[in-house]
Amino acid sequence: MRLGNIQLLLLCLILTTVLVLTESTQPPFACDSSKPATKSFPFCKTTLPISARVKDLVSRLTLDEKILQLVNTAPAIPRLGIPAYEWWSEALHGVSNSGYGIRFNGTIKSATSFPQVILTAASFDARLWYRIGQAIGLEARAVYNQGQANGMTFWAPNINVFRDPRWGRGQETPGEDPLVSGKYAISYVRGVQGDNFEGGGLKDGHLQASACCKHFTAYDLDHWNGVSRFGYDAKVTKQDLADTYQPPFQSCIQRAGASGIMCAYNRVNGVPNCADENLLSNIARKQWGFKGYITSDCDAVSIIYDVHKYAKTPEDAVADVLKAGMDVDCGFYLKNHTKSAVQKKKVLESDIDRALTNLFTMRMRLGLFNGNPATLPYGSIGPNQVCTKAHQDLALDAARNGIVLLKNSAKLLPLKKTISSLAVIGPNANSAYTLVGNYAGPPCKSIEPLKALQSYVKNTQYHKGCNFVNCTSASINEAVEVAKKADYVVLFMGLDQGEEREDFDRVDLVLPGKQRDLISSVAKAAKKPVILVMICGGPVDISFAKRDPKIGGILWAGYPGESGGIALAEIIFGDHNPGGKLPMTWYPKEFVKIPMTDMRMRPQPSSGYPGRTYRFYTGRKVFRFGYGLSYSKYTYEFVSVTQNKLSLTQISNTGFTLQNSDSVHYTPISDTETESCEKSKFSATIGIQNHGEMEGKHAVLLFVKQDGIGNGKARKQLAAFESVKTKGGERVEIEFVINPCEHFRTANEDGLMVIEEGSRYLAVGDQQYEISVSA
Repeated sequence: MRLGNIQLLLLCLILTTVLVLTESTQPPFACDSSKPATKSFPFCKTTLPISARVKDLVSRLTLDEKILQLVNTAPAIPRLGIPAYEWWSEALHGVSNSGYGIRFNGTIKSATSFPQVILTAASFDARLWYRIGQAIGLEARAVYNQGQANGMTFWAPNINVFRDPRWGRGQETPGEDPLVSGKYAISYVRGVQGDNFEGGGLKDGHLQASACCKHFTAYDLDHWNGVSRFGYDAKVTKQDLADTYQPPFQSCIQRAGASGIMCAYNRVNGVPNCADENLLSNIARKQWGFKGYITSDCDAVSIIYDVHKYAKTPEDAVADVLKAGMDVDCGFYLKNHTKSAVQKKKVLESDIDRALTNLFTMRMRLGLFNGNPATLPYGSIGPNQVCTKAHQDLALDAARNGIVLLKNSAKLLPLKKTISSLAVIGPNANSAYTLVGNYAGPPCKSIEPLKALQSYVKNTQYHKGCNFVNCTSASINEAVEVAKKADYVVLFMGLDQGEEREDFDRVDLVLPGKQRDLISSVAKAAKKPVILVMICGGPVDISFAKRDPKIGGILWAGYPGESGGIALAEIIFGDHNPGGKLPMTWYPKEFVKIPMTDMRMRPQPSSGYPGRTYRFYTGRKVFRFGYGLSYSKYTYEFVSVTQNKLSLTQISNTGFTLQNSDSVHYTPISDTETESCEKSKFSATIGIQNHGEMEGKHAVLLFVKQDGIGNGKARKQLAAFESVKTKGGERVEIEFVINPCEHFRTANEDGLMVIEEGSRYLAVGDQQYEISVSA
């Protein structure tokens, strides 16, 4: 039978589809043992150290081949059996197809979408963060093994401090506290890379997947008032760099063992981050011992010449970044200009070799040069380990434990499951897409808050209220009529990615459009006080709702991920006791008078500058950092503290102290793990009583305060935290280990970390315990 043209075309399409699907199940790898030629290459011999294998590989490359490997989309080198590699993949809160490395077009069509990081941070649960990292790393390896990934380097987490509430990417971060950001990095990175919770568990340095901490450094402005991240020069004091902007990255490198760092777009004090040799080579590699690769943010190399005007020529920009210590360019700039930079003697081939050594070392640590991955560690991880029940339960648990109860007048919440009718109103009530936030891949499942609430109350009426989240048009009268007929009303308001996102900072801190009018009108008309659910990453000034007696309950849900709708319904109807705490300060709307470009953390009373974050901010707050209610009442007590007096000479590495210009004695602390620091550690045991009837899991936050908060000292500083589970009526005790070298130190104006004499106060809840620090 002779096939017609259409039949031939259909047959070709079918065969092509079969071939594509067949190929997609084969992950890309080098050193295929079935190909005799590879056996002769020393870089394929797994008995040799990785350093020797990489040296051999790099020595075999021509200059043109080397240059092509310096960009994120690195081509194959067929003569050596090396496949193409894509450095850019994303996994901020779940494996994502935001970058070029991951495809959901094969057997695996989705991945677990955990809550956006800002909400996960609100749990203050480091083990939860680790388990999420584990799940993401496992699913990432499964996608690769299934042949749906061209790379295993994931550009997450984002650990920049959430300095300004307008920042569109604050939602991606663990919040405003450097300690929390650092501990989040440690937990997430160890989980993703296949390490154990305590660290030190990676066998021979081999990785399940690679995590990359970004954006190094002092990056927390995207696009505000005509100022763009691409050309922004962040003016940062040595003091603020030392105790705010840098510590999360130091933790990420030294304690988490991150295998990647991304240098940021902006300049810091005149120098582009990706061209800063002091930052990338001296601090990250020499001081902190970083052993991984450094990537630019996408097109961050090109802007060094095109926007910053820091380099005089494109070749100078190439020379600047390679000599600074950057390894791979997300973009095409190094591909286009490196050869001419070599020809003009601005770049040595050895500079390129240095970068390639780091890049191929990473690919070997991932096992991509060890032959067929199916026969190697992590080789058995497959599609059946993506979107598992355990991972989806973890996503639900993360949402439950992050959601923060901000108001609960007259114990309005939880609602009784026996109520006869419910009105659900608002533009965020019926959108599962809004719940996942940015940098999300296709979720395993998608459940709207409305649908979740309908499972509790069959007689649930819904009205959108606004045309969109921006609420340029509101159907207030119609929404009011729906509210009047219901026993109870839940409003789902707030923001979405149209209001806050990458390359888009907010210009105000109020609800968009007519949202406030809608909320107030519905609350006034409702039979009973209403419940307001805020879906948003950054803080919003909802002082009006906080004061309004007709608004009885307020919940903040961040962007709670694929199971966020279920978690909210469970909390509203009492199947879960909320215990999250805010990981950032909620500022009043007048805070926007302060330029977003002012990077100073410390207040300046003489000019009226109030400072930033709970550590330094002196102004009015809508809700404070660490605030969060529960259906249970908790009380705390200091059961025992093994130290109440410390001597600076005891802590000092040298055995003597210095005096500053105010005649205050101090001792410098550059290393928190010296023998004297270890000896000065002490423990504080805290008793926690659950006075409620419900089981609850909530965050216990231990702060350090000190006398005399002037001279740039923090008002208070988080020292430790723990997520604690208690049954109704139960009392438990937890122990915190305090390291004075870490928890009592502060940065002076020269950027040196020091401990000064004077009293410190451990504080938890409304309880304090004094520790005297003498010279």
